[in-house]
Amino acid sequence: MKLIVGLGNPGKKYQKTRHNSGFIVLDGIAKKLNINIEKEKFSSLIAKTKIKEEQVILMKPLTYMNDSGRAVIEVVKYYDIQKEDILIIHDDMDMVTGALRIKKEGKSGGQKGMQSIIDALGSNEIARIKIGVGHSEIGNHDVVPDWVLSKVPKEEKEIYDKAINNAIDGAIAWVNEDIEKVMSKYNIRIKKEKEDKE
Repeated sequence: MKLIVGLGNPGKKYQKTRHNSGFIVLDGIAKKLNINIEKEKFSSLIAKTKIKEEQVILMKPLTYMNDSGRAVIEVVKYYDIQKEDILIIHDDMDMVTGALRIKKEGKSGGQKGMQSIIDALGSNEIARIKIGVGHSEIGNHDVVPDWVLSKVPKEEKEIYDKAINNAIDGAIAWVNEDIEKVMSKYNIRIKKEKEDKE
């Protein structure tokens, strides 16, 4: 069984903000698979489906971003899901808007939802899709809330949507394909992108 988790914050006021990029991708996956993520369980909204005969759980934690690990550990323990079968999708403000990076493992890079999951699972060997949402002060995580809780401006919407679409397709491909192949096909590099600190 595979688990795909999109990170975000519940509630209408957060729906189309940069910080909800993970939720946006999960909704896109659900739309492509013609399902709804609406069952409330494990402190989350979840849906169970199959992708090429592989059982998959799609999950949107309702714990708020910084406590995402609490929801993830619930479903991992219940279904005995292995860490190599988990994919986390989240925003990354240290990558420019429109960049996309799929990784097999790594530190959280200051993304508090990802850090919460690493702490809960006791490992950073967890695959993730990081969606660049940019930041006016790259690397300065003290000025986060106003930025990540804002919406992507019209002039950046096209490149942001391309990253979202690649994340949707990349997550679906990850279920049955080697992650190296998925990385090669769906990563989006943008020259101005700041390299990860890890």
